[in-house]
Amino acid sequence: MDATELLDIAAEAARSVGPRLREAFRSRPAVDTKRDFHDPVTEHDRAAEEAIRAVIEARAPGSAVVGEEGGATGSGDLVWYVDPIDGTANFAAGLPYFCVSIAAAVHGELVAGVVYDPVRDDAFTASTEGAWCNGEPIRSRGAAGDREAMLLCSYPQPGDLEAEGDEALLRYGRLLRAFSTIRRPGSTALNLAHVAAGWSDATYGTGSQPWDVAAGALLVRQAGGVYLGDPLVKGDYLAHVGGFDLAGSALAEVSGRLRRTPS
Repeated sequence: MDATELLDIAAEAARSVGPRLREAFRSRPAVDTKRDFHDPVTEHDRAAEEAIRAVIEARAPGSAVVGEEGGATGSGDLVWYVDPIDGTANFAAGLPYFCVSIAAAVHGELVAGVVYDPVRDDAFTASTEGAWCNGEPIRSRGAAGDREAMLLCSYPQPGDLEAEGDEALLRYGRLLRAFSTIRRPGSTALNLAHVAAGWSDATYGTGSQPWDVAAGALLVRQAGGVYLGDPLVKGDYLAHVGGFDLAGSALAEVSGRLRRTPS
């Protein structure tokens, strides 16, 4: 299959769970936890991933799938990375900032990705041919420097506080002082999609899994932005719009380490 076919499968799979997620949204579903109470999951996460896997199996039988809820299954050169609800805490509480994220990689190279916002019915899609939102091309363009920029940030998380102590808060303070605006909206994949569309200027986070960032990384790169980090390995990431002055940014202190990470 070529990238266009894989993108079509990803888009079909993402949209297939839209009605369920919209119906369940603001129903205050029961919440379980995984690693700890900061890591929620609902029955809708699990059901949505099962539905996505069913579409993938029907359209691309025998594929390998790496999902947030179902783990890794299958093997082969074609691997799908699936997050059925990125932003589960928002979804469970009724905050309309969550999405479905699906990406396809062939021989370790990302070739197709979808970030689907079911509340707004926005489908951000990318392949080796480009990047689009609802079928219209997008370009990752925006602020040139921190003073004019909006940063979407998931840093610091509880794990960052445990690992870095007060330095995590000091670093966050430096970002607060440097950037025009910082928001912590709570969905890594949607943050990346918004940077790809030029609706925000930069995003930074730590300890993200491939299912969080794979589709968004492809979106940013194909839209002309910059993504630092390896989206297919758990770790940190930094992304910004094209033309942004990273060297002069308060984010420069983390960019050197990420630039040494294979992309």
